[in-house]
Amino acid sequence: MPRLVLASGSRWRRQLLDRLGLPYAWASPDIDETPHPGEAPEPLVHRLALAKASRVAEEYPDHLVIGSDQVATFDGDILGKPGDEATARAQLARFSGHRVTFFTGLALIDTRNARHWVCHERYDACFRRLSDAEIARYVEREQPLDSAGSFRMEGLGIALFEKLEGDDPNTLIGLPLIRLCQLLREAGLDPLGAQGN
Repeated sequence: MPRLVLASGSRWRRQLLDRLGLPYAWASPDIDETPHPGEAPEPLVHRLALAKASRVAEEYPDHLVIGSDQVATFDGDILGKPGDEATARAQLARFSGHRVTFFTGLALIDTRNARHWVCHERYDACFRRLSDAEIARYVEREQPLDSAGSFRMEGLGIALFEKLEGDDPNTLIGLPLIRLCQLLREAGLDPLGAQGN
C-alpha cells in the first residue's frame, strides 16, 4: 500500500483527512502564495496546490503527496486571509447578503512514478444579511484571522449563512474529500479497501 503525506500545516485539513482512517504523515510546505498579476482563481489554486505537494514530495520518495490550496472570490476580487480583526470585520460586512465563491485546488503526486493529478472544486457560500454587531461578535468569538473569507465553516461560521451550494461541503473547509478519494483510487489506494490493513 502506498504511503500518504499531507503537504499542509493546517489542523483543519488534517482533521478532514483523519476522516478517511488512513495512516499518513504531514509536513508544512514553505512556498510563496502570492498570486501572479492577472492570475484567475482556478489556475492560481491549481498552481499553489501542486507547488505545495511538489515541495513536500522532494522529501518523501515512494509516497502519495496531497497538496491543497483555497481562495475566496467576491465581486471579481481574490480575497486573502484577513490577518487582523478590522480586515475580517470589513470582509464580512462586504459579504453580507451576497454570494462568495471559493475555489479549492487539489493536487496528488505519486513520487513512485512521478505521476500527478491536479483539479479544483468550487463551492458557494450565500451569506445572510449580517448586522455590524453580529459581525463584531463573530470575529471576537472565533478569531477567523487565518481563514480565507474571514470565517470558519467548521465552527460558528455556519451561523453566517443563508445557504451553501456545492458538491462536497469539505471543499469549503479546505480539502475536497470526494475528489481526493477518486484521485487516491486512480493512484492505487482505495480508502475503503485500505482500512483495516
